[in-house]
Amino acid sequence: MTKEKAIRSALITGASTGIGEACAMRLAARGWRVFAGVRREEDGRSLAAQASGSIVPVRLDVTNKEHIAAAVKQVRGLVGEDGLDGLLNNAGIAVGGPLEYLPEDQVEYQFRVNVFGAIAVTQAFLPLIRLATGRILFTSSNSGFWCEPFLSVYGGSKHALEAIGDSLRFELQPWGIHVALIEPGMVRTPIWDKAKNASDNADALYPPEALERYAAPIAAMRRIIEEKPSVVAPPERVARAVQHALEARRPKTRYQVGLDCRIQYCLRRVMPDRMRDRLARLIMGL
Repeated sequence: MTKEKAIRSALITGASTGIGEACAMRLAARGWRVFAGVRREEDGRSLAAQASGSIVPVRLDVTNKEHIAAAVKQVRGLVGEDGLDGLLNNAGIAVGGPLEYLPEDQVEYQFRVNVFGAIAVTQAFLPLIRLATGRILFTSSNSGFWCEPFLSVYGGSKHALEAIGDSLRFELQPWGIHVALIEPGMVRTPIWDKAKNASDNADALYPPEALERYAAPIAAMRRIIEEKPSVVAPPERVARAVQHALEARRPKTRYQVGLDCRIQYCLRRVMPDRMRDRLARLIMGL
């Protein structure tokens, strides 16, 4: 960070499980005071009980304006004029399926959580970030630059975060506030279980004609989810990237996490779109 402190503070949204939980635990163990954004109070208590350092649960649904305002008040009351050294916009969901048949409410909720929630939290906490000349991170994804088939809406939300992060980095540079994008590939988190549940309930989610038209891709997605490719990384690997982005003297602007993500990042620069489509069909066995 740009100045030494006895206690550094960071807010992490979506901290109850997966990447957010791993980041909260790692930073707390390194002496950070972590404000862990959770939607359920019991999740916050569980995090605080497991941590080897200081974790302060903050009830925070990023789609709820009242929650955000209350969280700002709670955090400001503890950090005071020291401000907030780090903000990790990590809360997110994944909606998948053929775009032709995705329910409108699911599409809207995808962007309300992943994009509009991140914007609202960033705007609300920027005054505290300014006080500390802190850093702002966004949990993007490999889908933000290499969107897989049938993840158009999820990938679209991550594409949006990529653009927001790039623009905000330039906007805040005059004040020394660094902005970075964390771009994980496949990570071992509960999102896999949620994806499996959605896949298992496809018959209830889509009309019969959708199940007939997209039978082969839906079967391929089920197979991929059930097999969980060997390149799936542990969430702790993402936490190490977040630590570097918050603590390093010269942080990166982007952190690709996982072998699959790094390969895709390189291929995206050189591989024509048609060839990428053929590779996707090959991977899915279509």
